Amino acid sequence: MTEASNDSTSATTFNGQPIAIVEREGVRYTLLGTAHVSHASVDAVRAAIDGGTFDQVAIELDTQRLQALTHPEALAKLDLIKVLREGKTALFAANLALAGYQRRLAEKLGIEPGAELKVAAVEAEARQLPLHLIDRDVGITFRRAMRSLGWWGRAKISAGLVAGMVTGEEVDEAEIERLKEGDILESAFGEFASQTPALYETIIAERDRYMAARLRATTAGATHVLAVVGAGHLHGLAKHLREETAAPAGIIEQLDFVPKKSSIPWFTLAITTLVVASFAYGFWHGGRDLGTALIVQWVLFTGGLGALGCLLAGGHPLSIVTAFVAAPLKPFHPGVPAGTFSALVEARIRKPTYGDFLDLRDDVQSVGGWYRNRVARVLVNFMLTNLGTAIGVWIGGARILSKLLA
Repeated sequence: MTEASNDSTSATTFNGQPIAIVEREGVRYTLLGTAHVSHASVDAVRAAIDGGTFDQVAIELDTQRLQALTHPEALAKLDLIKVLREGKTALFAANLALAGYQRRLAEKLGIEPGAELKVAAVEAEARQLPLHLIDRDVGITFRRAMRSLGWWGRAKISAGLVAGMVTGEEVDEAEIERLKEGDILESAFGEFASQTPALYETIIAERDRYMAARLRATTAGATHVLAVVGAGHLHGLAKHLREETAAPAGIIEQLDFVPKKSSIPWFTLAITTLVVASFAYGFWHGGRDLGTALIVQWVLFTGGLGALGCLLAGGHPLSIVTAFVAAPLKPFHPGVPAGTFSALVEARIRKPTYGDFLDLRDDVQSVGGWYRNRVARVLVNFMLTNLGTAIGVWIGGARILSKLLA
């Protein structure tokens, strides 16, 4: 194994874009570092592939992100009911936040973020060159990132993503500079990514190692591979490609793994136990009147606030009734948010149209668009019903406790 570049990747450039060249196991890898919002990067990618010296091309994308770039109309084929049933609503909302952020960038800069990656895919297909998608699935990266944070970190990220979906806030110059030197996912998570070691490790460092392993695993038989990646990944990717000794399959399996939550929902079980014990104690200590009063308090606060959240989301009357019924039972169906039930009813009664899916990326740029678009309104239903239920659980629990201690 030999290395054909020094450690300073910026010392070598192609059409003004930094490159690193690594030779390993008979394959020559040319790593082209790009800015995801640069016309110069688009031109450099096109010129590199037009040069005709590469027999394979790899790009910093996964299947989902490539489809979003090359076939944006595919969103219209999404099965929203399936998304809700499989518990992927939060991930879908995060993808919408990312899409909204990219749209604002495109409007400000006059170029679609990731345009150079799209050009690489199109040019490779036109020349019948094998194309390799070497980035990790964005859903896995998102879930691993969230699992690496404490509850406060997850709350800050979630709030930021929600804000990104409902505001048309201008993209500032600092964000643009980060994109020129870094990575679109890091920029989308904001300054919190660079200030949080665990998040940086998941979003940047892990993906450097992952992409190096994918290159080694998928380019067997190649002689000269062009890998188009964000400039922020160039140094780390070259280092792992040059120095990594572990088998690529093992690395990929390790970095694709998302630790599952405990199979025993201890927190939910504790709440369920406390609620049931409170009802039982109320009946035993104060008789039927107190026991019934405690149950009524619980239902009114959890069901009432869950239904209020659904109402504020513009939910159909049957969705509101579903929220009222599902919210008090939240402790008894662990792992299934109360908002899932009302959102499912909303999606079935007010079934989104093909046009709703086509207009989704534009509609989520404004608060009014969220209520006008039936797909977006299902997501608002899900979020606000869950928020109302959570508030109701704490208020209802506190009221029950105060009655028992009175």
